Amino acid sequence: MSDASLLPLGLFGGTFDPVHFGHLRLAEEAIAHLGLGGVRWLPAGQPPHRGVPQVTAGQRLDMVRRATAGNPCFTVDPAEVEAAAPSYTVHTLERLRRELGEAQPLVLLVGADAFAGLAAWHRWRDLFALAHIAVSHRPGFPVETASLPHELATEFADRRLADVSALRAAPAGGIVTFAMTQLAISATQIRKLLANGLSARYLLPDDVLDYIQTHSLYRNP
Repeated sequence: MSDASLLPLGLFGGTFDPVHFGHLRLAEEAIAHLGLGGVRWLPAGQPPHRGVPQVTAGQRLDMVRRATAGNPCFTVDPAEVEAAAPSYTVHTLERLRRELGEAQPLVLLVGADAFAGLAAWHRWRDLFALAHIAVSHRPGFPVETASLPHELATEFADRRLADVSALRAAPAGGIVTFAMTQLAISATQIRKLLANGLSARYLLPDDVLDYIQTHSLYRNP
């Protein structure tokens, strides 16, 4: 059992290529909906499930730091960027569990699309021994068991918590869902706009956009 005085800590991993307001809003709403004590951002260094990002891992880390600097509930973990190895979520959770102790409730934040593909993740079943999983979805479009692969649907049905307050009762093992404000923003869309010399203003923080422009990122060769 966890220490009931410990607020759950949200963990938000991703490529963040680049970080944008959709990412920031998910983290903000997760704190409110799930009663989190904060969110630790985990930029991936070498994401194993996609091509090599157009910008360096260090640049993506810098952008996340700029985007989150004004929110005291956000912290940024550089370990995946600094590691010379692929960024597997299970390895990061094992490291954080050693660092934060067995009693600290950890909550891995994922979108509904990413959750639907969870069974393809490296050692995906081990994730539940290390953290809870919170799945964000569009309002009016809840996560349905019928939409998931069979083995994941079984885990979802068995582990789903009736109330988010249960996240504090154990350090790991549960699944919760929450609806978040839908922002039709994607990193792919932003990269395409910038590559074509178009404005991405109001899709991501000004500090991040200034960084992109200063370093001439995402431009077509």
